[in-house]
Amino acid sequence: MIKIGMLIADRYEVLEKVGTGGMSDVYKAKDHRLNRMVAVKVLKQEFSENATFVSKFRAEAQAAAGLMHPNIVNVYDVGEEKSSYYIIMELVNGITLKKYIEKKEKLSPREAVTVAIQVAMGLAAAHRNHIIHRDIKPQNIIISKEGKVKVTDFGIAKASTSNTITSNVMGSVHYTSPEQARGGFSDEKSDVYSLGVTLFEMLTGRVPYEGDTTVAIALKHIQEPFPDPAEFVPDLPYSVQQIVLKCCEKSPDRRYQTMEELVADLRHSLNDPDGSFVRRMQDDSLSETRAMSSADREEIRRKTLAPSPDTAESPVQGSLAAGNENRTDERGTDGNSVPEGAEDGSLPNLPDDGESLDESEEEGERRLDRIVQMLSIVAVLVIVAVLVLVIMNRRKDTADIEIADGAAAQQQAQEQQAQESGQAADPAANVNMTVMPAVIGYSLDDAQKALANAGLNSEVFYGVSDTYGEGTVIDAGIPEGQQIEAGSTISLTVAMVERTEMPDVTDFSQKEAETILQQAGLVPVIQEEFSDETEAGYVTGQVPEQGTEIPVGSEATLYVSKGPDLSGLVQVPNLLGMTEQQAASELLKAGLVAGETIITDTSGRYAPNTVIGQTINKGEYVEEGTQVDLEVSGEPKYSYSAEIKGPLRSEDPDYKEGTSVTLSIVTDGDNQEEILNATTTTFPFPVSITGISAPSGTLYMTYTNVIEEAVDNGATSEYAAEMNVYEESREIVRKLNFTKE
Repeated sequence: MIKIGMLIADRYEVLEKVGTGGMSDVYKAKDHRLNRMVAVKVLKQEFSENATFVSKFRAEAQAAAGLMHPNIVNVYDVGEEKSSYYIIMELVNGITLKKYIEKKEKLSPREAVTVAIQVAMGLAAAHRNHIIHRDIKPQNIIISKEGKVKVTDFGIAKASTSNTITSNVMGSVHYTSPEQARGGFSDEKSDVYSLGVTLFEMLTGRVPYEGDTTVAIALKHIQEPFPDPAEFVPDLPYSVQQIVLKCCEKSPDRRYQTMEELVADLRHSLNDPDGSFVRRMQDDSLSETRAMSSADREEIRRKTLAPSPDTAESPVQGSLAAGNENRTDERGTDGNSVPEGAEDGSLPNLPDDGESLDESEEEGERRLDRIVQMLSIVAVLVIVAVLVLVIMNRRKDTADIEIADGAAAQQQAQEQQAQESGQAADPAANVNMTVMPAVIGYSLDDAQKALANAGLNSEVFYGVSDTYGEGTVIDAGIPEGQQIEAGSTISLTVAMVERTEMPDVTDFSQKEAETILQQAGLVPVIQEEFSDETEAGYVTGQVPEQGTEIPVGSEATLYVSKGPDLSGLVQVPNLLGMTEQQAASELLKAGLVAGETIITDTSGRYAPNTVIGQTINKGEYVEEGTQVDLEVSGEPKYSYSAEIKGPLRSEDPDYKEGTSVTLSIVTDGDNQEEILNATTTTFPFPVSITGISAPSGTLYMTYTNVIEEAVDNGATSEYAAEMNVYEESREIVRKLNFTKE
């Protein structure tokens, strides 16, 4: 028996109970060895001695223990403690997808697809390990406070090599696949169908099929066309609509064949919501709805109603029992008739498809079912009537015995007193005397009635008692059986419970408030609620109010803040250090939008294109679709300011001032860039250039010299020498260093 405070396996300290299921209870515990919080799933005590249930419980642990994935609740340990079988699991701080849908009514298509992607990824990992979940539904999907989606409760999963699952399925009939409802073979594609139903519910806020009984719902999964989610969500993206319909095809061959295929289309839909990329089979014959034959009905009836070797119920049986438990007539709560034949858990009679069927034999079975049901009701009514009569007779006999005992005791006391005085009992001599009846341990009302019957009056006082409950007589002053003058007044002391005054603990921390209540002799009961004004972990209110007198040991309710309600919001991720492209992708995954990109740093301290700031801080919760602007580092920039001098004698002795020179400055590096191109005849030439992407560059000075040379033609000095004139192209190269801005 698991109790709060006990230590399991000398390691796990049980702190509190956090949930319960059909076969097990779940506790929060602390792992003292690894100093972390864990969840402990414990098989209920009534099942611990049943070898079949224990075997299923162990099978759950074995199925889940081999699965390690971010979207699956991890299993850490398994064992037995004092005849209690347990599994140590990852503790996920969050709520089920079912509660999340109920709080939001329905999810946006983008949010629903994002959740479905994570569920499908977890199931894909399970399928790769030959594990089929077979019970996918929103109740078995947990959304953590960090927004992580995890699949839990592989309680009925079996290795995919198993032949069938038939009547051993314990999953909810609202999400069961047609092949599971028939009790036939189920494989990975059954999980695809159930996930499709879950996606349908996320989008529409409702399940696809409703019915008065689980049998009716199961038959709709088998026979009726799957409803189009676009009928309930008119603006539903086309691709998402097609994904749901493909997941929920009646024939497994028409669905996604693997979870990886489903994940691919779901991701595609995020980028192309209205695209027509979903490929569905167009062969109408495969999806045709046909009437069930009598052989089909008998096969489903046999598999549904026949108990399995381990006494487990089928999904139809188990849910039918719960659904019919409170029925008072043959109609459901909405006034619709229950399908004939479903009253006793059997399948309703269905129209056959032309095959021969002995109608009289079926009518006889229906009559027999009704007779058995009516006889059962009559038997229950007879038993109830007998019990009522027995109880009433016992109460009457007890009252008669008490009155008779009182009269006999009075008569015996009178006779004894007469014998002791040596006289015969004379009733006339004792007309003013009576016998004190028994009142100790009686309620005040019963004690006063007994005194009145004995001709005595009463007055009431109150006192504290550790032995008797409140309102019980604890003292009368006169011993039972003693003679007393009729008409005397008996002082009755009635037990009262010690009371205390309710202290004021609002605005205290939960721990402080619990200590104050315990010191006052009260038992604190914690009720968590969301609050925008009060910090998480502090008391927002209390019941009863301050100053109210209540019995010591009573429960006092403390309303403790959980902080603001963050449901429907998404958490902004940390984008610092990412590239601009990585940040945009991360925002998309979180349901947010990348806004403007601003280059705010070109100093070179950060690698180019690195996110160094975001307009909404990490960890904050905002509405889905909120825009987050990014601050990104840019390439370092340089500048060059100088007065370029003309060609020097050392560079070109033939250069003549006034020559037209073309100036070109080109940056160094792989991405060369010309940042100056000018022509001048005068020097020095001033330049001022900013925003240069490289720290250095090269100056090219290009021009043409006109050169005259005298030709020796033998002429004397008195004659002019012949001159040879020609042009010569020149280029002067100078290395430049730029200044960082």
